[in-house]
Amino acid sequence: MKKSNFLFKEISKICICVILVLVNLILFKAFPNFKNIFYTNVYEKNFSFAFINDVYKKYIGSSLPFENLFDNTSAVFNEQLKYNDSHKYMDGVKLMVEDNYLVPALDKGLIVFIGEKENYGNTIIIQQSNGIDVWYGHMDNINVSMYDYVNQGDLLGEVSTGELYLLFKRDGEVLDYQKYI
Repeated sequence: MKKSNFLFKEISKICICVILVLVNLILFKAFPNFKNIFYTNVYEKNFSFAFINDVYKKYIGSSLPFENLFDNTSAVFNEQLKYNDSHKYMDGVKLMVEDNYLVPALDKGLIVFIGEKENYGNTIIIQQSNGIDVWYGHMDNINVSMYDYVNQGDLLGEVSTGELYLLFKRDGEVLDYQKYI
């Protein structure tokens, strides 16, 4: 790609982002109801930022201008979930995996929680772009941070004891795990 085309494309991304922010600020100021609707849909409901990120990348490109300017790397870890056996556990499933198993992301999405969950231990929650929240429980040596965007197959962390807990939710409702593993 020519240098001038590359620069024009990146500056266009910045301009589009600025315009989107300004439009939202104008709407907040001009229409008080818009502010209430915005806060209700973003903060009180399960708003899918992962979906918005996918749409943005599809039509505009990377979410950061000049993101790939110096990056010539590629993913080293890109795996599929492998397990030996599964058993129902609480509202989800317990997968029997190898000891010191490196856990891959089932689908692309945004990390929205990392921490302790009762009965699930150290847990990572990914808000997938399809609207499903996936809980990865009993995790050790976590390899991601809050608000990281992960792709399918990316390394999330490790399960040292051979048991991985998964839970699937959409809009707070527990889903049947058999459809997703």
